[in-house]
Amino acid sequence: MTVSRTVCLGFLTVIAIGTILLMMPFSTSDGTWNDPIVALFTSTSAVCVTGLSVVDPGTYFSFWGQLFMTLLVQIGGLGYMTSTTFLILLIGRKFDLRQKVAIQQALDRPGMSGSAQVIRSIIATTLIFEITGIFLLIPAFIPKYGWDEGLWLAIFHSINAWNNAGFSLFKDNLIGYQSSFLVVFTISMLIIFGGIGYQVILEMYLWLRDRILKKTQTQVFTLDFKVAISTTLILLLIGIIAFFCIEIRNPETFGYLNFRDQILVAWFQSVTPRTAGFNTIDIGKMTTAGLFITIALMFIGASPGGTGGGIKTTTLRVLTSCTKAILQGKEEVLLYDRKIAITLILKAVGVLVGSVATVIFATILISLTDPTLDFIQILFEVVSAFATVGLSTGITGTISTVAKLILILTMYVGRVGVLLLMSAVLGDPRPTRIHYPEENLLVG
Repeated sequence: MTVSRTVCLGFLTVIAIGTILLMMPFSTSDGTWNDPIVALFTSTSAVCVTGLSVVDPGTYFSFWGQLFMTLLVQIGGLGYMTSTTFLILLIGRKFDLRQKVAIQQALDRPGMSGSAQVIRSIIATTLIFEITGIFLLIPAFIPKYGWDEGLWLAIFHSINAWNNAGFSLFKDNLIGYQSSFLVVFTISMLIIFGGIGYQVILEMYLWLRDRILKKTQTQVFTLDFKVAISTTLILLLIGIIAFFCIEIRNPETFGYLNFRDQILVAWFQSVTPRTAGFNTIDIGKMTTAGLFITIALMFIGASPGGTGGGIKTTTLRVLTSCTKAILQGKEEVLLYDRKIAITLILKAVGVLVGSVATVIFATILISLTDPTLDFIQILFEVVSAFATVGLSTGITGTISTVAKLILILTMYVGRVGVLLLMSAVLGDPRPTRIHYPEENLLVG
């Protein structure tokens, strides 16, 4: 079995196990058997770290159901290969060459050496950030809900924030905490660092360590680091300005808040589409322009190697650099004085075309199954599912069963990746030695 098929089937297996567990009577708050569609949708949304839900997790599921959701989110955020490899390391087994190749491809690493150490580092980084988030959220939840419930709320929301899932145990998500600097800061930092990628965090740590130890050798940042950091900062700044300017006159989102809270909400609304799914305002009451900006940010998503979805920041930068090169009449695509290989350009184009095709196809299908819904609501829901975001205008629980199944498939495609899924279906690509004659074609 090919590596791509192993990863795709692995995610399906985890989703199936999660569905069975969430169907059990002890997973629901009323102690009855769960609806299979609700269980399947919730399990897929958790494993794909999306956060879309057709029910209110805080009241619909029991503690055990919420615990299963949390575990599924953790497995989905780490990725199938990382999770299974960590389990192999725990029981003391060594993995063979096939597993090393799978880890290399799953983590997009240049080589196979040191795979075990990388997995341990990823797990350690995850635990450090999640535990830090728990301790920061405890003061916000325990005074109001007590130690037992408050601690569980802190654990649940910290894990969901780091893994960019977006499930919340509050009926209004985080709208009740839109003025809480502690909650907004903690959740947003977990979202950003969880989505920016392990390699970027490692380079940041090494740079800080060298600065503290005052080493003379300067840390040389990789191209991945430069692109991920710069693109993330640019998108966050654009999002803050755009949401503040557009929604400030909307009395149902920003208009009724004071200036401090407007800035706080604009910041969080810029962070959460990348790709977390938490919200501190009612998404369904946003303006059409605000929804379109959110759709664009969701579609771009997080950075490679992180827990977020979307086409990724690196794909965006490669494509924009291609456009810049064409406008400047250059024959090479450059990023920070480095030439981008043609294979990466082709991969970026493939990711964009496959992603757009998936979104268009799913949107058309749901428009046919649920013709009474507004187009902007359907497009928003589809992009949120594909980019594994979890934001919704409020239609998730009211759409038809067929539409829910379409969203389930869309979430799965978005999590495993369009190219990986196509590789699993069609087989791994094989390079050819045949070269054909070149000919010009009118484009544009």
